[in-house]
Amino acid sequence: MIYDANTIFQIAGIGIVVAMLHTVLKQMGKEDWAHWVTVIGFVVVLYMVATIVDDLFQKIRSIFLFHQ
Repeated sequence: MIYDANTIFQIAGIGIVVAMLHTVLKQMGKEDWAHWVTVIGFVVVLYMVATIVDDLFQKIRSIFLFHQ
């Protein structure tokens, strides 16, 4: 799978949306919900990055013939 600028823009978009939701919820006095939105956004981005890193390691493994 080829990763290009779209992945970077997706991660940035998630960050912007999460930041806006966090701010709105905090202004409404729903700090608990704001923190949960931030945690969920972080987990989603972490999953995306982990998938990309896993793909990178699989490609490195196949290049150096470490797979069995």
